[in-house]
Amino acid sequence: MPYCASRFRTVRRPTREVAVGSVRVGGSNPVRIQSMTTSDTQDVAATVRQSIALAEVGCEIVRVTAPNVQAARCLRDIRAALTSAGWGSVPIVADIHFLPQAAMEAVEHVEKVRVNPGNYADKKRFAVRDYSDADYERELQRLYEAFTPLVVRSRELGRAMRIGTNHGSLSDRIMNRYGDTPLGMVESALEFLRIAESHGYKDIILSMKSSNPKVMIEAYRLLVERMDREDMHYPLHLGVTEAGDGEDGRIKGSIGIGSLLMDGLGDTIRVSLTEDSVYEIPVARAIADKAMSLWGPAPAVAEPPDSVDPYRFERRQAAPLELGAAPCGADQPPRVVVRLSGAEQAAGALRELASPRMKDTPAEGILVPVSSPSDLRALSAGIAGLDTAASFLVLELAPGLTPADAEPLLASSRGPVVLLRRFAGDESAALTEWAGLARRTGQFLAVDATPSDFGRLAAVLAEAGAGRVIATFSGRTDGDHPVGAYRRIAEVLRGAGLPAPIWIRNTHASAVRGDNSFLSKLIEASFLTGSLLCDGIGDLVSIETESDPSRSVRLSYNVLQGAGARISKAEFVACPSCGRTLFDLQTTTQRIRAQTAHLKGVKIAIMGCIVNGPGEMADADFGYVGGAPGKINLYVGKQCVQYNIPQADADARLIALIKEHRKWTEPEPAGV
Repeated sequence: MPYCASRFRTVRRPTREVAVGSVRVGGSNPVRIQSMTTSDTQDVAATVRQSIALAEVGCEIVRVTAPNVQAARCLRDIRAALTSAGWGSVPIVADIHFLPQAAMEAVEHVEKVRVNPGNYADKKRFAVRDYSDADYERELQRLYEAFTPLVVRSRELGRAMRIGTNHGSLSDRIMNRYGDTPLGMVESALEFLRIAESHGYKDIILSMKSSNPKVMIEAYRLLVERMDREDMHYPLHLGVTEAGDGEDGRIKGSIGIGSLLMDGLGDTIRVSLTEDSVYEIPVARAIADKAMSLWGPAPAVAEPPDSVDPYRFERRQAAPLELGAAPCGADQPPRVVVRLSGAEQAAGALRELASPRMKDTPAEGILVPVSSPSDLRALSAGIAGLDTAASFLVLELAPGLTPADAEPLLASSRGPVVLLRRFAGDESAALTEWAGLARRTGQFLAVDATPSDFGRLAAVLAEAGAGRVIATFSGRTDGDHPVGAYRRIAEVLRGAGLPAPIWIRNTHASAVRGDNSFLSKLIEASFLTGSLLCDGIGDLVSIETESDPSRSVRLSYNVLQGAGARISKAEFVACPSCGRTLFDLQTTTQRIRAQTAHLKGVKIAIMGCIVNGPGEMADADFGYVGGAPGKINLYVGKQCVQYNIPQADADARLIALIKEHRKWTEPEPAGV
């Protein structure tokens, strides 16, 4: 069954409405914004201050951790203090992990309780054992008995609940039957959901969080598909957990949340950043506003599904293109193209792009707009500088230019050249001429067209040869969102038997909505490029909304890394702070990054406690986890190898562990 009404336009998934205090989630309500306090919950004054600070910047729902019964009791005073301060309309969510007793206390005081089915009345010790069907049924009965009191009390008090699965905290029982998979995440939540429904309780919101956007996207899609089979229509809380901080954290969150919102899934969101939680709100607000601006009616006629398997990642197979030192397609990583405003910008930009600090993030293609024959002549004179600075050159050709205008420049180029031209309507004759020029000169043609125009031009493209043509699109189509346009293009090419590489272009024309800020551009790039990469689509990428070429290149590589499509630097998985955290996550993350950021391809997890740490960092190389106050546990993968290290010694011990496993390289001297 399909998980959404359309993969080409944003048709919001219909859900039941759930009241979280005075804030209603799902149904016809807007996407709700939420975050979490980071203080010790038993410090009531600090937690109230943080809750008010969040509400003042637009947070609509505030979550507070309740790791034990004592903390849960404090929620009564926190609720009362917020109400007396004039913030009674802001609902509080109690975050529960291990203790049903804490949940039973919390539900008496707050509007919503979040439980994690992976560790609520369950366990995770990475134990390996086989569960017979009878064993499994006994475990389900045990869960029924443990979870039922909370369900019944929530129904009696009119409280809402979030059943929030985390990829990193699936129980041993689920892991042994379903593995560490999106299906395991979904089954874990459905077990609890069925228990709730057996008691007639339906004020439930669900989440499927992971630090890996691909896993998170697939899990939510699969959850919706499975719920639809059982005629369930619960709202969804979206988030990428342990996303990290800075640009990387914002990109990961935007990829995962944005991909699902564009498909019409999602009713409330949290952007998890390893920063002061007030900084999460503007990012979440911008993501939600962009997505809601796309909401539209369902198509009058049901659309055929595309060929992407939405529940399993597989990269689209594209024909290889020999673009010098940066071949694309086939099994090559997506290549990065940077746009210059014109030939006059080239000299300064090329010096910056050629600097040593860009060696791990090179501009592999340089795009230069060409509006007249005189531009082509100017480029011919200085092409040596361009074609030695990158693996290939892209000429963005204005409609009035002819193949005869471009041919002299192709003759003078020492490297590969891609001729980029927009084709609209029935331009079969023009396409034939440009394809002939590319074939005759041994160069390449990038065809920029709408999905419908690609359909009209498919026969000519087939004659041009798969090894010479790139498909791209830089505008908008009526009704479709930008991701949907590229999905349609991929389908047109597949139907025509054309495995041409696809170039994802982020341009002003393809932007959803928003201002011209860097955050807006980052979110746009994450929505478009990140979503397509997580679908397995994309062989070249360019972010052309940024005027600074080096910044554009950096953002391109960061989006590629956030989508797991290409690794260009060390990666840090870091959880946002909360009341369970055993050390200052922000300063610790920054300190460890300063010492290890040069370790290209090494993945380091920095976790404040053991709730999700060991599981969420299962695909990390090394882990730094709070084990007790002032004590750190170090992991290799998901195995703890050193316990209770004094925090003052932990950084050095982590570096020694990296060296022991031969993943350490010395940083290059500054300026090299």
